[in-house]
Amino acid sequence: MTHRLLLDTHVVLWLLLGDRSAIPEPVVDHLTQPANTVLVSAVSVWEIALKRSLGKLTIEDRWSHALDRLPFAPLPITAAHAAAVEKLPWHHRDPFDRLLVAQALVEEATLVTADRTLEAYAVPTLW
Repeated sequence: MTHRLLLDTHVVLWLLLGDRSAIPEPVVDHLTQPANTVLVSAVSVWEIALKRSLGKLTIEDRWSHALDRLPFAPLPITAAHAAAVEKLPWHHRDPFDRLLVAQALVEEATLVTADRTLEAYAVPTLW
């Protein structure tokens, strides 16, 4: 069975930093199965760029080029994704996480996240 897997930003960062040990082995197995489609949202790219610009995240300057080399499919932000945020209950206040949840719902993807608070939404999660 194939799955569409949408990475939460912290998972993207761990993969960029080469810190696969932060990700449980069963999750890594799902990410590396050729039949699965692993998605990296523009939301995560935006969040990483914003945190770098604020000095809250230290990562090499060429991080976006390294991201392009990872075998993941880019997921743009669409109007449908943005509109879906309106219907989400306020379990979580982080706008990046809320948009990732909305994308996962619209795209019928499983959200790969260590953030247990996102389980309150009606979105499948993997961790």
